[in-house]
Amino acid sequence: MVEKVITLDNVSLIDFLGVENHNIKEVAAAFPMSKIISRGNEIRIKGTTPEISRISDILESLMVHYQKYGKLTQETIQTYISQSGQPVNGNGTPPVVPNDDEVLVYGNRGVVVRARTDNQKRLVEAAEKYDLVFAVGPAGTGKTYTAVAIAVRALKNKEVKKIIITRPAVEAGENLGFLPGDLKEKIDPYLRPIYDALDDMVPAEKLKFYTENRIIEIAPLAYMRGRTLNNAFILLDEAQNTTSMQMKMFLTRMGPTSKAIITGDRSQIDLPNRQKSGLVESVDILKNIKGIAFVELDGRDVVRHRLVREIITAYDKAGQ
Repeated sequence: MVEKVITLDNVSLIDFLGVENHNIKEVAAAFPMSKIISRGNEIRIKGTTPEISRISDILESLMVHYQKYGKLTQETIQTYISQSGQPVNGNGTPPVVPNDDEVLVYGNRGVVVRARTDNQKRLVEAAEKYDLVFAVGPAGTGKTYTAVAIAVRALKNKEVKKIIITRPAVEAGENLGFLPGDLKEKIDPYLRPIYDALDDMVPAEKLKFYTENRIIEIAPLAYMRGRTLNNAFILLDEAQNTTSMQMKMFLTRMGPTSKAIITGDRSQIDLPNRQKSGLVESVDILKNIKGIAFVELDGRDVVRHRLVREIITAYDKAGQ
């Protein structure tokens, strides 16, 4: 008998292996003449060379499937076993998956992330066609969530080498200096919506790997000064709270192979009185430059509680 070791990198072991290694036991049951042992993030296969090759191919296919769809089911495992020519228990019916053309990211626990409204779809189309996109609209319209999904898709498809997500740390009626903790602990609450979106789209172990190795970087806007961001997907969120100089600084960080999405809400500017929003100013200054797209979202794109749409409409009518 010969032996081969497969190392599982950047996957959730409980999701991939299954509860009590049920998924691996499913594969092992189809190859009774071989031994498949899972320990930590390693799978050891002992058997004849032809069987080891087939088992290895099945496990590699399952890893690719998991990376793409974020989950494995018994039907999925049986499908890949049957495709290898090995008999399976059950009918081996291929798993039903959504139309790939509509899906941005297959997230955690089988979550499917897609553009849900016409303007969100316009944002996706604009990001595919243009290197710089402004997405402007009220709260709850999915600007940030959709932009993060577009960036994650680009990273998964190896279109970029890293994602950089930033937003200005501007108080919304509260004083940052009086929050407890060090600088990171003071700033993290401002970046929480970004972390929440990533938590939906990237497995925890993989997200930890990405952040530790700066493949995904989340930082306050001030940290972008002096950098050239190349071969990256860059997101500037809450851009209505940038000053004119901050916006100009951000826009001039783009390297020759970078893409950027800028999101913001004109109705939620938290800058001190009489200070002009860099977002409002830049949309006006750059509106005639070819190669830049502008997508406006509105109340029809609200994907939160149904009352949010009515609240936004009421404030608009009141001129607030």
